[in-house]
Amino acid sequence: MDWLNNLITQTDWVRVTDVAGLVLGLLYLWLEFKASIWLWLVSVIMPIVHGYTYFARGLYADFGMEAYYVLVAIYGFIIWKFGAKQGAGDKKKEKPITHQPRRLIIPTSVVFLLLWGAIWWVLVSFTDSKVPVLDSFTTSLSMVAMWALAQKWVEQWLLWLVVDAVCCGLYIYKQIPFSASLYGFYTIMAVLGYRNWLRLMRHQSAGHRAD
Repeated sequence: MDWLNNLITQTDWVRVTDVAGLVLGLLYLWLEFKASIWLWLVSVIMPIVHGYTYFARGLYADFGMEAYYVLVAIYGFIIWKFGAKQGAGDKKKEKPITHQPRRLIIPTSVVFLLLWGAIWWVLVSFTDSKVPVLDSFTTSLSMVAMWALAQKWVEQWLLWLVVDAVCCGLYIYKQIPFSASLYGFYTIMAVLGYRNWLRLMRHQSAGHRAD
């Protein structure tokens, strides 16, 4: 079994988890694009893979965020599955895609800024992070975007568009090429996903009128 021990010892596990994260990320993106509730199952598995990669590369805020992702995945599944009103004939329907209520835009922005400042302070005070501003920015905005996704708001795609573009550049800088490629692809798909969710939302509205 020496060959197996040598293989385990010599394997660059950051590269392995980086590739695994790419595969899971593509699957997650496809399910999100289709507004499939099964994206939340992938959302439980993916943080474990990404968490190892981020910690190994000193992206501590991103690492800490993976626990939040798991909690939101559980919350999101419950909201999508049981958060809709009763349909015709007392049949329970899955939560529909909607716009974010305008009254929540300012409170959401305030929460984002507070998170950004708090995470930046933690990184500067307690870690050796070399990119505290960008790491805290993408982490805090991702937290808000995940919450918006759990609410099934179409605008969550616009938040991810910003996160993905910044992460792409950040991961190139931190030499995580597969994750950088994934987030570059995410940036493009965020635009397409936004348009697709608008289309799905129109179809849902038409279906409700028909009922």
